Amino acid sequence: MRRKDREISAEEALAVVDKCVYAVLSTVNEDLSPYGTPLSIVRDGGEIYFHCAREGRKIENLARDSRVCLVCVGDTREPPDNFTVEYESAVVFGKAREITGDGEKMRVLRLICERHTPANMAAFETEAARGLAATSVWGVSIDGISGKRNPGRGAEKPRQT
Repeated sequence: MRRKDREISAEEALAVVDKCVYAVLSTVNEDLSPYGTPLSIVRDGGEIYFHCAREGRKIENLARDSRVCLVCVGDTREPPDNFTVEYESAVVFGKAREITGDGEKMRVLRLICERHTPANMAAFETEAARGLAATSVWGVSIDGISGKRNPGRGAEKPRQT
């Protein structure tokens, strides 16, 4: 990391993962060009989960190479009196794996829905069961994580250890 003064701990980076509204998943196309996709995610322990369609470029890329990078952005602010953006972000490296068992898929879908649509959980069982066969669910191991924060002027500087 170039700006060590903005580095945050792994625990703080995981907190960014947990509160980001969406993450961007990066994979590699067959011609080695990059491909990024925004996703709704949820973390459970050392794994980050997402759901998607059963077909498409993302699935093709994951089948060919399971290595991925996830970028998560937490709180941001554009101060009106400064030429900067205050932000916090986390970058996760890991390997993706498809979740195939119906029970595990339902567990993960429940976690995703509890995080992103908690007011609709009364209809979860019916809706999730209806779309389960058409839904692909994936987990990404957290093999490495880093994070950084620009707290802006006057904010407490991160402690150096």
